[in-house]
Amino acid sequence: MIPKIHLALDNCFASKRWTKPLEWMQITADMDIRCIEASADNECDPLYNTPETLGSWVNAVKAASEQTGVKVVNLYSGHGTYATLGLAHTDPRIRDHIQHDWLEPMIRNAAALGAGLGFFCHAFPQPVLAHPSLYAEAEADLFERLAELAVVAAQEGLSSISVEQMYTPHQIPWTVSGAQRLLRDVYQRGKTPFYLTLDTGHQIGQRRYLLPQPPDIQAYIAALNTGAAPPAGWYGVLPTTNAAVTVDSLTTSIRQHPYLFAAYEDGDLYHWLRTLGGYSPIIHLQQTDGTASAHRPFTAANNQTGIVDPVKVLRALWAAYQESADGAYPPPCADIYLTLEIFSGTAEYPAQILANLRESAAYWRHFIPQDGLLLNELVERIS
Repeated sequence: MIPKIHLALDNCFASKRWTKPLEWMQITADMDIRCIEASADNECDPLYNTPETLGSWVNAVKAASEQTGVKVVNLYSGHGTYATLGLAHTDPRIRDHIQHDWLEPMIRNAAALGAGLGFFCHAFPQPVLAHPSLYAEAEADLFERLAELAVVAAQEGLSSISVEQMYTPHQIPWTVSGAQRLLRDVYQRGKTPFYLTLDTGHQIGQRRYLLPQPPDIQAYIAALNTGAAPPAGWYGVLPTTNAAVTVDSLTTSIRQHPYLFAAYEDGDLYHWLRTLGGYSPIIHLQQTDGTASAHRPFTAANNQTGIVDPVKVLRALWAAYQESADGAYPPPCADIYLTLEIFSGTAEYPAQILANLRESAAYWRHFIPQDGLLLNELVERIS
């Protein structure tokens, strides 16, 4: 399997500025991009719209696509559902609401456009993270719902459905091993492909949550016992008994909560791409220096300090496809949409937003001169 690579643009840049499909499609076409990801934040969120207005939006997208030659290839969730516990809410009624009244309408809208769907709309609160049994129940419930959504997506004919990778314990998947488990478990539950969205800036938090070593634990307990400021680091959920925390009790607690800790390589963008890029139909592109997920544009100034290098991205993806397919996972992706996801500031001038997008699009178009080229062809061009 060798995938086709496409360059796409998320229309989140246009939210509350260029809101009609013809407006953001024309802007996209003017930047020599023909594939777009439509964010729910730009006036197509099922919780903020009626079925009638969403139907009108789908029709407007189709008409604008005919006029501009730009196609919506994926729909994506936005900030609205990201701000809640959502699909992992402690109240099952809310979980049902997000699944059936938000995600399933998004699936139907994506199907009407011949597009795929990506999303992130869940989180685990601290009381769930603190108790392994509650965490296991919440994770299993989430995986079952993702499997059910995969089945609905397949029935509706979606090109793909995927959940986004994150970078802290309360928003899974956030480690490579956790993402692998999610892929396997969801696929085995539904016997239907379900994938990941990778983001080039979502490796900034994992190294704050590394597994502490015995000397670190000893220093931490010593600081607690003397009233000194504890050393920097992450020690998970402290034991909740009335007894004093000891090295043994903290070590036991850490061992009981493995899902709260990351490995060093989980903070490496290219490790994620090499390991899981083949199961990522959508890869969000943002420039970052590795310390913040600010969704910066690929301008000359940002690229000087940025770690996201198109050559390295393409080579890491090629490495992912050199691995033998594992039947426990869904089939590797036949199409990958490298999608510019550039955020704009509320006070930013519209002209500057567009200038940043044009520069970012031109930068990436140099490496992906034509949509639909095979990954090996692109790698050969840069070798």
